[in-house]
Amino acid sequence: MPPSRTIHPPPRNLSKGHFVGQALNKLIALVALANLGLVVFDATYIRFRDQYLWHLPWVTQRYDIIKGIEPHRDTQKYLDTVDRLQQQLTQAGPQDAQAQSIMAVLRDQSVEMIDTDPFQKANKSGTLEAIKNQMRAKKPNEENSAKQAFRAFWSADNLRTTSWKQELAFFDEEIRPLMATNYFRPITESNELFDQFWRIDLLFMGLFGADFLLRTLLLSLRRPGLNWLDAMLWRWYDIFLLLPFWRLLRVMPVTLRLHQSGLINLHRIQAQLNQFLAENLVNDVTEMAMVRTVSLTQTALRRGGLRQWLMSPPEAVEINEVNEVEAIADQLILLTIQRVLPKIQPDLEALLGHTIAAALNQVPLYQQFRQVPGVGQLPAEVSRQVVQQLTQVTYSSLNQIVTQALEDEQGRALSGQLTEHFMDALRTELRDKDTLEELQTQLVNFLEETKLTLLRQLDTNSVEATVAEVEQLRQANRDASRLPAIEVVTAVGPTQWVSPDEDKASTKGQFLR
Repeated sequence: MPPSRTIHPPPRNLSKGHFVGQALNKLIALVALANLGLVVFDATYIRFRDQYLWHLPWVTQRYDIIKGIEPHRDTQKYLDTVDRLQQQLTQAGPQDAQAQSIMAVLRDQSVEMIDTDPFQKANKSGTLEAIKNQMRAKKPNEENSAKQAFRAFWSADNLRTTSWKQELAFFDEEIRPLMATNYFRPITESNELFDQFWRIDLLFMGLFGADFLLRTLLLSLRRPGLNWLDAMLWRWYDIFLLLPFWRLLRVMPVTLRLHQSGLINLHRIQAQLNQFLAENLVNDVTEMAMVRTVSLTQTALRRGGLRQWLMSPPEAVEINEVNEVEAIADQLILLTIQRVLPKIQPDLEALLGHTIAAALNQVPLYQQFRQVPGVGQLPAEVSRQVVQQLTQVTYSSLNQIVTQALEDEQGRALSGQLTEHFMDALRTELRDKDTLEELQTQLVNFLEETKLTLLRQLDTNSVEATVAEVEQLRQANRDASRLPAIEVVTAVGPTQWVSPDEDKASTKGQFLR
């Protein structure tokens, strides 16, 4: 027996071209993710700038340049004055005349700051209120005035009676950080706030643009009949990576690229989303489709569609040489005579017997004859036998006629002629105005009842059960589509490809003797 070996098929994703493509996809996806992170950081920088300033000052030192942010002249001048006072107090103490002069300047600047509110342009008036509240708590007064609190704080008496180092330490810990958050941001000639983020984003947009053109070009080349423009529309979501506005919408293409490159797996989320949409849309779509179809049929009937069809029936498109109407009629006739009539023969006999008995009861001679002793039941027995013979003969005759008509060529022609004449006669009679109006009214009412019945059935049916059934069918299809083992006959012997589930103990390239 020739030797055989069982090996696993090489993974397709290890081919050189596929590996390079996957690596490029992941690289571009990571670059897009980094760009999205920058976009989110830029969009939230102003909102969280205070936190960056207090905890990550190096971030503000570098990114304020991008936003054109610079310290506000008034608040920075105030802080510089405090620094000069601290130097003078360190050298000469609070009794020094120059130190007292600086205190007077700080009192004036404090009042001016409260009156002019230099925080307003940066939309930080709340910061000024926090500063005023801190100072009121530090130096309370009867008027609860922030101006009086500042005057008391920057007075020579306050700095003499208490340690000026403690007072300045309070200012550095509580007031200075709040004042340092104020800034000035220029406005451009287009009446917009200065922002140079587009210079950084332009580099990413150039990369994404080149990637978009290359991807769409390759897509158009791989798919016959798909031009370059259609390929661009195919990847419409990548357009958001190229827009200099609405940058936060890039979360859509970035998420899709991460999923397509295999960095994240969104199949479960996609399945849940599809199930959610199906559960919420399937009833509405089905209802609208069915109601729309039935309503169009009703409208056609009201507009005389039935009359038009009867007057000039549309030409049928033949796809074979079989007259389907005749074939259906033949099948119905055979089914009725050979299978239906034998099952309802007792009912027919009972109906015919009842009819004959009712007719005989109206004959006076029959009533007198029933009163004769010994022979009163004879008419009923005779009528029963007549009914049985009649139904049997009728059934046999019909069966024989139909069988011979269908088996004989001339019989088939005559039956087809009968069917055609029957349809013509029926169509002619249906053209009667009163009959036609009655039929149209009944059909319209029937369709209206059909709509209500369908809607009621849709309301009672469980959408979840339908979704679960669809998921079971998909799982069964996936199970059935798994590749079977393939045996390849070589010069050495049969080589069999097996999946890892079929032979976990074997390794790729292992020979089994």
